[in-house]
Amino acid sequence: MKFLQRTRLALDMIKFEHSVFALPFALTGALLAFREDGFTRIDFRIIAWIIVAMVGARSAAMAFNRLVDAEIDAKNPRTKTRHIPAGLLSRSFCWTFVVVTSLIFVAAAYELNPLCFRLSPAALAVVFLYSFTKRFTSLSHVVLGFALGIAPAAAWIAVRGSLDPRILLLTAAVTFWTGGFDIIYSCQDYEGPLPLATGLPPLSRSPGTRRNRSRLCPPDLRAFARQSQ
Repeated sequence: MKFLQRTRLALDMIKFEHSVFALPFALTGALLAFREDGFTRIDFRIIAWIIVAMVGARSAAMAFNRLVDAEIDAKNPRTKTRHIPAGLLSRSFCWTFVVVTSLIFVAAAYELNPLCFRLSPAALAVVFLYSFTKRFTSLSHVVLGFALGIAPAAAWIAVRGSLDPRILLLTAAVTFWTGGFDIIYSCQDYEGPLPLATGLPPLSRSPGTRRNRSRLCPPDLRAFARQSQ
């Protein structure tokens, strides 16, 4: 019973229900790949494994990010009630969750095709990298966007077994759309004790001047970010 309760808490921690918002990017890539054959062959088995892979990768990445940022989250009034800093979940259980969901992703990639399987470690490396980029570059928003932006390309590979440069246009679009939205989301931490407590500047650790940050995060945008959380 405790295992089921902790699993439920872990799913709540990573906002498992939000996986549905990431799926359209991967499924769009898959549909574009199926269109190459005029939609004469739509393999629902492939679509199912794409969904499993997407959910597995996102779950692993979200849990990993919570683990890496646990100490920072504990110092931020907005995030100190998250599951790890609040003591609702242990680090050991969360690490186990990361390993299991990563294995689910790799297994799904194996079921898709050999190229997906060979690229699966690289995909995990990309989604895990974001958690560290926040500490040394203001381009972390773009890295997060790229972590989601590779989904359409990955789905194309899952269907076609190879990469077509044309799908990279959708990868770029998703990358910059997600990065832009993440900048808005980060405006919640523009003010307050977080930068002083952690030694990291606001706006996801951007080294820009206060004047430039004010342009990126005016008061009305910060209010919107808080309301859309």
